[in-house]
Amino acid sequence: MKVTKLDHIGIAVKNMDEALAFYRDTLGLSSVGEEVIDEQKVKVAFLPLGDTELELLESTSPDGPVAKFIEKRGEGIQHVALRVENIEEALKELKEKGFRLIDQQPRYGAGNAKIAFLHPKATGGILLEISERE
Repeated sequence: MKVTKLDHIGIAVKNMDEALAFYRDTLGLSSVGEEVIDEQKVKVAFLPLGDTELELLESTSPDGPVAKFIEKRGEGIQHVALRVENIEEALKELKEKGFRLIDQQPRYGAGNAKIAFLHPKATGGILLEISERE
């Protein structure tokens, strides 16, 4: 598996407009747009920062994974995403090494990416996403 860069850091927020106001008005960052991923019950906004991005995540449903995360842990960093060259090969290699995966196959993610999550119990407590973008 070849990891090429830190793709983004996912930050769970209760209110996208309030979070965007903070990042825009206080830190001077700009969003490159918002996207709703119905399958994941989430609305996302990406804020480019150098060679990586911050990804703000707001749940679109009280039973969505981001809503559950906020209920348990509060707002904050929800996951770290690493870009890989070939996500199918990366998942195969991780399975062969016995890593516990949340996703056995890649799924559609924001920004037209293919994504998969590794279970936090396999990564020292971090929800780790691998991502492939063209």
